Amino acid sequence: MPDVRMASPQGRWILLTTVLGSSMALLDSTVVNVALPRIGRDLDANLSALQWTVNAYMVTLAGLILLGGALGDRFGRRKVFVVGVVWFAVASLLCGIAPNAGALIAARALQGVGGALLTPGSLALIQASFHPDDRGRAVGLWSGFGGVGAAVGPFVGGWLVDGPGWRWVFLLNVPLALVCVPVALRHVPESGGEGARGRFDVLGAVLGAVALALLTYALIEAGAGGWVVAVTAVAGVAAAVAFVVVERRRPDPMMPPDIFSSRQFTAVNLVTLCVYAALGGFFFLAALQLQVVVGYSALAAGTALLPTTVLMLLLSARSGELADRIGPRLPLTVGPLLCSVGMLLMLRVRPGASYWADVLPALVVLGLGLVMLVAPLTATVLGSVDVARAGLASGINNAAARAAGLVAVAALPLLAGMGEEAYREPAAFDAAFGRAMGWCAGALVVGALIALVTVRRPPPGCKRPECLRYGSTVSPPLEGEPVRKRLV
Repeated sequence: MPDVRMASPQGRWILLTTVLGSSMALLDSTVVNVALPRIGRDLDANLSALQWTVNAYMVTLAGLILLGGALGDRFGRRKVFVVGVVWFAVASLLCGIAPNAGALIAARALQGVGGALLTPGSLALIQASFHPDDRGRAVGLWSGFGGVGAAVGPFVGGWLVDGPGWRWVFLLNVPLALVCVPVALRHVPESGGEGARGRFDVLGAVLGAVALALLTYALIEAGAGGWVVAVTAVAGVAAAVAFVVVERRRPDPMMPPDIFSSRQFTAVNLVTLCVYAALGGFFFLAALQLQVVVGYSALAAGTALLPTTVLMLLLSARSGELADRIGPRLPLTVGPLLCSVGMLLMLRVRPGASYWADVLPALVVLGLGLVMLVAPLTATVLGSVDVARAGLASGINNAAARAAGLVAVAALPLLAGMGEEAYREPAAFDAAFGRAMGWCAGALVVGALIALVTVRRPPPGCKRPECLRYGSTVSPPLEGEPVRKRLV
């Protein structure tokens, strides 16, 4: 039984290293958007290259995050976490010294692999290390500090872009890793690695990542047309079908198909796909809109986006308590609708827009919508399956959100009619941004309707979320005890 107490020096060291590790991955999921215009100018990159700068990371992270949790269970959670931190730091260094857009995109894909190793490991280390009486408080502090990191990330990213340069958005991870790794090796006890047996579902993980990569490529390059795009699209669909077939036939699949026999679990994941597709597209384009069209600096754009994350950090726990009393259907219906209103209010953010009259109201409404839906969404996911499968359910939901975001970043510029040079042409980008916000709002309305029709109150006694304070806008929090993914 884990026996580390929160008040002990070892407990504080464990909390520090897990917060540092998870913050590295969380920050890179958010601050890169603020740096995109400067990256495009410095590397002479077109819009598709900027899309790949975001999506290369998300493809490998979404495709391999379930496998990362299983590797920790098999080989030791501390060991895999440390490998993930080192991998992430080396990939960040490669991003920071990338001479061109192609090298940056390749390094971002490597970053995603590191993120897939360290992201599930940070929470699993807390759950496996702390005494049961202290674990809830430790998880709460971990999620709270992570939320603070998410809140200040765009601000720090903007300051770095305007100051020493966008490369420091990536290079900053190196000193963080130099602190994180020695602390982990010295103070964090090893866990896992004793009882996990069987075969890894490596084929499933690879097929999932390949399908996402091929479909993303087809969507990003669809505007150019040609037989290569068509072949890639067909190959992506074939890989997705092969993934489903493999998962149905393996004895220990990465994503057991029978978990979707729960109608509630399936419905909530459909809501997740709609919500996080809209959010992924929004935060990719909003940072560009504020800089390209409104004329904000990177620092001003990063600071402008703070209210959404701050509201989530301050109010998510209360939203979860409200959902416990009234059930999840109303929050999961009203939350996406509020988010859609916030995105439609962003149509007022045009040349000469006022932050206080135009930008801030939109972000506050969006933030309130996220506050209302994130905690109930996680609780409903956990309550829709057996307690023993809570970690698996949370992992699938988290991966689905990330996959939805990367598909949206790939598809929205195509749907909105953005050309390859749109981000260099304020008028053209502004017009396309308005169309994109319509698509995002539509996806959120669909998610709200799905929730209204399908979501029901979870049964009493089901597993409840531990990450009550959460500030990420790119995915719901990981949960579980420990975060096992049934790959072994």
